[in-house]
Amino acid sequence: MSGATALVAVLGLTVALAVALAVVVGVRRRYLVVTVEGESMLPTYRPGERVLVRRARAGALRAGQVVVLSDLVPAGGAELRLRWIIKRVAALPGDPIPRDTVPALRAAPGTLVPAGHLVVLGDNPDRSHDSRHSGYLTTDRLYGVVLRRFG
Repeated sequence: MSGATALVAVLGLTVALAVALAVVVGVRRRYLVVTVEGESMLPTYRPGERVLVRRARAGALRAGQVVVLSDLVPAGGAELRLRWIIKRVAALPGDPIPRDTVPALRAAPGTLVPAGHLVVLGDNPDRSHDSRHSGYLTTDRLYGVVLRRFG
């Protein structure tokens, strides 16, 4: 193999590796695999199941979709750690406030869910800490929509 042919082969391999790396990085930025913890989404999702999540903007959501949101929880001392929570969208910005099903919002001002906020509920109300207890969640906590379960 001549020097020029070897150089072309090395350049071709380098370009192929760079393209493959760009694809992997792009997929990792758009998709996430989350393991379900707790019983808040029973019977839809069980603890230990893994779900595929696609990054999504709040403007692309529909009521009834299952979403993954970020949550900061104590990790000991003053430290916080990031965890993912899985809930079903009950109301979006501009939807009527679901006061009958969400006690924490009964005294909320206005009649519509405000911009930048979501109402989310677990499928298992007895085991879910959600908007029924904490009111609105902000859309900046949204990672994406659950596409499917694995396994």
